[in-house]
Amino acid sequence: NLRNETGGLWPSSDPAVQISQPILPPAVETDGSSSGSQDPRENVQTNEAALKDAIRFELRPGGVLAATGSIDVGSSTRLAAELDARGEYVRTVALDSPGGSLEDAMAMARLIRERDLGTLVPDGALCASSCPLVLAGGTTRTVGQKAAVGLHQFYAGTANLPAPEQAMSDAQVTAARISRYLAEMGVE
Repeated sequence: NLRNETGGLWPSSDPAVQISQPILPPAVETDGSSSGSQDPRENVQTNEAALKDAIRFELRPGGVLAATGSIDVGSSTRLAAELDARGEYVRTVALDSPGGSLEDAMAMARLIRERDLGTLVPDGALCASSCPLVLAGGTTRTVGQKAAVGLHQFYAGTANLPAPEQAMSDAQVTAARISRYLAEMGVE
């Protein structure tokens, strides 16, 4: 079995079992290799400082509510207030965010779905980390050909690391929550 061959999740004390670190290729080749891929981040036009700031909302022509910045704790409350104040004009939420709070991203998406709004990642915008969860909330979802959408493995940003058993349990619970959420949003 796998545990006997590799030592399982923790290194084996058996000197005959050699454990190596996995080497994973980058998600996007940027060295001009013949893979044909292009780093979509090259198209991001938003100022990096603006993406690091807390998400802010701006009503634009055509019923577009631009959401630019990091999804911090409280973002969903601010989106709800913005939609309560100007919601009759909003048809689409345009996203440009490096992500952030998982809880707030899912709450934002549910607000967007409840209000029957579309989501958009326009050309030149970034939607990474928890932002694609917001994108999933749109009743219609549009991503520009020159937009950058990025996913990664989730993690807990805590100073104190839990025991391995607790970390695995927490990861499984979070993965299940995200899976149920995506199914709720109609994402396979």
